[in-house]
Amino acid sequence: MTIDSLQLDEKIVAALSGVSTATLTTVLLKHGLRNVWLRGTRPIAEGQPRLVGRAFTLRFVPAREDLATPASWGSPISTRAAIEAMPSGCIAVVGALGVTDAGIFGDILCARMHKRGVAALVTDGVVRDIAGVLNTGLPVWCQGTASPPSVAGLTFVGWQEPIDCGGVAVFPNDVIVVDRDGAVLIPAALLDDVVAASVEQELLENWIMSEVETGAALPGLYPPNEANRARYEAARISSISLGGALGRDPAAGQG
Repeated sequence: MTIDSLQLDEKIVAALSGVSTATLTTVLLKHGLRNVWLRGTRPIAEGQPRLVGRAFTLRFVPAREDLATPASWGSPISTRAAIEAMPSGCIAVVGALGVTDAGIFGDILCARMHKRGVAALVTDGVVRDIAGVLNTGLPVWCQGTASPPSVAGLTFVGWQEPIDCGGVAVFPNDVIVVDRDGAVLIPAALLDDVVAASVEQELLENWIMSEVETGAALPGLYPPNEANRARYEAARISSISLGGALGRDPAAGQG
């Protein structure tokens, strides 16, 4: 049984687009979540933007010779069928068991995902047809590339169900944020609290960086003691009243 996809509020997307994955892991740690960074998810190309979207999950299991065949690509339960169910703006998160010698998707599948408005592909596996994949314009986070097709090492079994990707439990409609550091998961149930805390954390770290750039020492500043916290709050209020922003561009920060 698959789970229906949910849209993500544009205000949430805008807020998280200014928060680094490094900051998010700190905030999630404060909420008691340590295992939120999807291991092996690296940007396949330089310059890929920070992206935010609901997780649309796909699951592979180890290859079984009677099931993992080229003929399975035409099955009703196939990666091709899953792509047609992906909503615009989602991030396709594929649990591939960390297999690095069989490419889960190639250029044609990635081109179709891009055409459907999928924001990105994230997997703990690899892709194939790298030149073609790059030409599709679909941002990809993965472990690299391999020439053999998925059926050389994996069997596709379904979509929009809980998966393991990079050692992290990913449920449909969890929120994924990707940037140069990789992919981080925000549990759907914690989204509002994490967004509010993350925006505040990013503002604080922007202010701390501005203090460091003026020569301030770190003890008592990072993390801030009571006096420095008061200075930050005063600067924040002043910045809001002037309609400005604290410190550096939040998109530049990696915490």
